Amino acid sequence: MKHVWMALLCGWLATVGAVAQDLFGRAEESVPDEVEAMYVKGLRYLERDLIGGAGPRDGHGNQPGVIGLAVTAILAHGDDPNTGPYHAAVKRGLDQILSGANRANGYLGASMYNHGFATLALAESYGAVDDPRLGPALQRAVDLILTSQANNPYGAWRYSPESGDADTTVSGAQLVALLAARNAGIAVPEEAIQKALRFFMSCAAPEGGFGYTSAAGPNNPRSAIGVLVFALAKQKDARAYQAALRFLSRDPYRDDGYPFYFHYYAAQAFFQADPEAWRAWNARMIKLLVNTQNPDGSWDGNHGRLFSTATALLTLALNYRFLPIYER
Repeated sequence: MKHVWMALLCGWLATVGAVAQDLFGRAEESVPDEVEAMYVKGLRYLERDLIGGAGPRDGHGNQPGVIGLAVTAILAHGDDPNTGPYHAAVKRGLDQILSGANRANGYLGASMYNHGFATLALAESYGAVDDPRLGPALQRAVDLILTSQANNPYGAWRYSPESGDADTTVSGAQLVALLAARNAGIAVPEEAIQKALRFFMSCAAPEGGFGYTSAAGPNNPRSAIGVLVFALAKQKDARAYQAALRFLSRDPYRDDGYPFYFHYYAAQAFFQADPEAWRAWNARMIKLLVNTQNPDGSWDGNHGRLFSTATALLTLALNYRFLPIYER
């Protein structure tokens, strides 16, 4: 069945060109030329980095979560991941993620941040990339997330699988990964999703938005995460979701010192919330990113060029809408 799905996917991708499609089969507006130009330049940088020709990695570039974001950004362009122009970079990135996995429990990296983003990459690759290792690795990664949550008194996550506390940023990464894995066909109990959302509700600030470990001190990045996870879980009627969306919409471009991280989540949050709001936000991001992309296709940021470039491309990826996680 998996190979049948892959054949159908590859045939579909071969016919769509640079026209975005939503998952209901309706053609959307064409991808703006400046987005395609930026994206291809960025993909070439990711390709050089993952294959080894972009020089030593800086920042967090060797961590599996960042490599996972790079792989996800490549997949989001819609090229055939098995025979397309970037298939070698996809394979190399997945090799790096899988080779570093803990063989005993499936842990990907040395922090749950890494584990969440790397699990997301496995979920988006599973069924699209012809690699028999992906299914078992994804299942082990999901099992670790669920076991960590079951042992956590808050029903959420923090820096390590054994953490006894929780925060909304790490929890957001795990929850998005679980929802992507569920989309890919991995069994994820609904109670695990609801338990995590209850933790987010406990961090919902009275003025709207989400705090870090409690309802105090909401900011835009954490609020974008909260809006996204409630939307992906089909809980847009929740009071916390509505209040966080209003909070985020008051000053939608304020990144609170985490520009690429915020833009990555905010793009998805606005896309899920309201098409018109996303179009306005997307137009602003296109202007920002086209003016800050380096000649080699990368973007600079305080977490290293691989992270900044991957998240910048994923900020633009809603213009393509090929990944299942970008379903409305």
